[in-house]
Amino acid sequence: MKREETVKNRHFFADRRWVVPLAIAGFIAGSIVISSFVKTADYSVLCSLAKTGSMAVDKYSATPIQLQAIIYYATSQIVPQQNFQEISVTFDVLKKRSPCNFLVFGLGYDSLMWTALNPNGNTIFLEEDQKWVQTVLKDAPSLHAHAVNYRTQLKEADDLLAHYRSEPSCYPSKAYLRGNDKCRLALTEFPDEYYDTEWDLIMIDAPRGWYPEAPGRMAAIFSAAVMARKRKGSGVTHVFLHDVNRRVEKVFADEFLCKKYLVKSVGRLWHFEIPPASNMSSPDSRRFC
Repeated sequence: MKREETVKNRHFFADRRWVVPLAIAGFIAGSIVISSFVKTADYSVLCSLAKTGSMAVDKYSATPIQLQAIIYYATSQIVPQQNFQEISVTFDVLKKRSPCNFLVFGLGYDSLMWTALNPNGNTIFLEEDQKWVQTVLKDAPSLHAHAVNYRTQLKEADDLLAHYRSEPSCYPSKAYLRGNDKCRLALTEFPDEYYDTEWDLIMIDAPRGWYPEAPGRMAAIFSAAVMARKRKGSGVTHVFLHDVNRRVEKVFADEFLCKKYLVKSVGRLWHFEIPPASNMSSPDSRRFC
């Protein structure tokens, strides 16, 4: 959903504008309670001393960012970009993987929530609008966000797909990101942290992709696929793609994220579990899927 549309339509939904923010606040609070209960259960059984039990509870108490998120969403009138059902898909994974490395393309009304749902993990946000980064960080300075530049435009989507199929540096067997100027879909000149971190979860809810001159999400989808295939750690890379009702998101997801790795579809969100190339039975040297 466009940030501008969210703000413009806010008053139209005035009678239920508190529902989603309050639900998210409860969502975060509930996750804190459940996490504390589960993680301290063993201590309660094994420890007979009240002091020891108290120390165990303190160890798993809410982090400052979680408390900040609860207050923010409990008092907010702004609806996040995703609905409750879509958010729940990612939350179900975070419950199992957190603390983890979580990369989010986009910075918005839900950023504080994503950080709070990955306590003690590493959650960073990539946003193409420098002014918007400054606006968001004024209210939530603890967020870890980078302003980035994209080399693509939405109107180039078909040309970029043809380019990838004819450019060897884009092939999955040879693709890399940092400094790969030959492959127009590679995200180059991003912050070092983006390249040097092995991401467990990748959320693609940006950059903008609803008008011809917008960057579009073609490069973000391609680069997520490259990073997932190069994973060296155990397990899969979870990739979440929003706005799959749009043609470009759907076409590029089919080309790079692969329908065979699609594990869940809720609303406008697709969830992929992509294994590293080393775990693929017969990886194609020229095509991702």
